[in-house]
Amino acid sequence: MDKNEWISLFHKELRQEAVTPGFIREETDHVVRHISKFNESGFILASNVNERSAREVIRKELTFFGNLKQSFEWKVYSYDKPDNLTELLKQEGFTIDDQEALMVVKLSESHPFLTNYDLHAVKEITDEQGIHDVIVLEEAIWNGSHTELGERLWRDKQNSPDSLYIYGIYVDGQLVSAAWMYLENNSSFASLWGGSTLPQYRGNGYYSKLLAVRAQKAYEKGYSFLTVDASPMSKPILEKSGFSCLAYSYGCQSPSIPVPD
Repeated sequence: MDKNEWISLFHKELRQEAVTPGFIREETDHVVRHISKFNESGFILASNVNERSAREVIRKELTFFGNLKQSFEWKVYSYDKPDNLTELLKQEGFTIDDQEALMVVKLSESHPFLTNYDLHAVKEITDEQGIHDVIVLEEAIWNGSHTELGERLWRDKQNSPDSLYIYGIYVDGQLVSAAWMYLENNSSFASLWGGSTLPQYRGNGYYSKLLAVRAQKAYEKGYSFLTVDASPMSKPILEKSGFSCLAYSYGCQSPSIPVPD
C-alpha cells in the first residue's frame, strides 16, 4: 500500500466509521460526532465541510454540544478540507493543541517488535490500583489532572476488557513508564496511547519495550497496523522502528461551555 491508500483506510476505519466505548456516535451530512454517555468531553472525529460551509457547521456544533453542556474536541488532520479549517476553528474560540504526527506501521511476523525484545520487565495492568498508578505517572509528567482519563480507562477495562490493553514498567514498586492500546472493532488498526516515562528513567529503552508488547498483542489479535499520534519527542523513535508519518493532527478544544443562570 502507498501513503494515500493508508490514509484512505485510516480515514475510513478510524475516523468515519469508528465506534468508541462510552460514547454515542452520530453522523450528520457534515460531521461524525461522539457524545459522551458519562458527561465527559465529546469529540468530532471527521468532517465534510468546505470554505463556504465550514463556519456555519462549526457554529452549529458549538450550539449542539453547548445545549448538552458538554465540551468537545474537533480533531483535524493536515489532509482535511478546507486547508484553513484549524484557523477557522481558532477564530470561533477553539484552542489548538500542539501538532502531532500521525504515524503508522504494518506488522508482519518478521518485524523486530515481534522477535527482538526481552519483555520480562513489562507488566500488564488490569486492576484499578494499576490504573491509579498510571494516572499518578501521567499527572507527574504532564503537570495536570488526568482524573477523567483514569475513570475512562477503568470503565473501558471493565466493560470491554478485550478492546483495551494497558502496560507498565515498575522499578522498586513505582510505576515509571506506561502505555495503553485500543483494539478498534471492525478495523485493521490498533491505536496506541500514552508511552510516558518519568524523566529520570528515560534512556533505558522502556518506550520501545512498551511499543513491542503492544505490537505483539495486536498481532496476536489479528491486527495489521499500529497507529499513534506522536509528539515531536516520540516521532524519531517511531521512525527508527519502521513507522511512517502519514499526516499531522491537531486537537482543537472547544471554548468553555456557558453555565446557565
